[in-house]
Amino acid sequence: MEEEVVVINENDTWEKVARPSDKEVIGVKWIYKVKYNADGSLQRRKERAVIAMTSQRGWLIYQLDVKSAFLNGELHEEIYVEQPQGFVIEGEEDKTQGTSILIVALYVDDLIFMGNDVHMIEQFKREMMMKYEMSDMGILKYFLGIEVHQSENGVFISQSKYAEKVLKKFGMLGCNPISTPLVVNEKLKKDDGGRKVDETYYRGLIGNLLYHTHTRPDIMFASSMLSRFMSSPSHLHLGVAKRLLRYIQGTMNYGIMYSRNLDVKLVGYCDSDLGGCIDDMKSTSGYAFSLGSGIFTWASKKQPTVALSTAEAEYISASITTSHVVWIRRIMEDIQEKQEGCTEIFCDNKSAIAMSKN
Repeated sequence: MEEEVVVINENDTWEKVARPSDKEVIGVKWIYKVKYNADGSLQRRKERAVIAMTSQRGWLIYQLDVKSAFLNGELHEEIYVEQPQGFVIEGEEDKTQGTSILIVALYVDDLIFMGNDVHMIEQFKREMMMKYEMSDMGILKYFLGIEVHQSENGVFISQSKYAEKVLKKFGMLGCNPISTPLVVNEKLKKDDGGRKVDETYYRGLIGNLLYHTHTRPDIMFASSMLSRFMSSPSHLHLGVAKRLLRYIQGTMNYGIMYSRNLDVKLVGYCDSDLGGCIDDMKSTSGYAFSLGSGIFTWASKKQPTVALSTAEAEYISASITTSHVVWIRRIMEDIQEKQEGCTEIFCDNKSAIAMSKN
């Protein structure tokens, strides 16, 4: 707390005044070394996208840690900021300067950066450490709960340590592994007549499984399906969740490899079942995207409406996937990786493809 106060004073965060008699004064409470594990799924999609693209360029990824971070409230006033000194080109403000690229990804007080110019990277690092209280963490190895292994062949991300922690937490470490996350054609429903189990325990288990999906697309569908029963879990639901833990036991070292020196071409895949949810007969959509090597964004989500045919369910899935394509292409354009031409999306339903072409 003393370190925090020093930083607060250095940043001129406040000034001391007499206590006003006509104003409300709110209380202040220290929260020491507590980090809230919000979902952060959207942020991790961005990080994986950046890692996938930069690994194929052969760039190394570095990390800085901010010693003290502050969240600012929303400003309602108009703020005008001059262009950085030495980089103003009148009439060409929207154009890039030279061929050097520096990409910075920031999540509260965790910061990673990468680029194609070693001198620019070192300059950025020096200036950030001079301006702010920061620690140089060197080559990125761990970020937002994800283990990052960089080599000449590419970048490998995983959560093996986290998987071991989860198995130990729920008493499944060392259990007999199985080869699939679910039984084929597994169908679950809310009221299955089974004995109810502790909701807090079940929610904690599902929350841990969902967090593990940040590097494990192979458990995305199962984890998403199990999350539908957190309000009233049964013994059967818990049994399926523990089966998923047995699958993780045998695949703790699984992760995603992003290879180097490949063409950065965005490719999408979509699929859907038909009426997979017994309770409301809604279908589940799934999609995944790659940039020439490992996939970097994926989802498994129940559709908002009831599809009356397989073709309709597949068409809805393709539509959701297309919306995500637009978002990805905008992100890629922002970091100088604009995709030329259309993005291919692979769908395995002829009727849905025919409707899309119409």
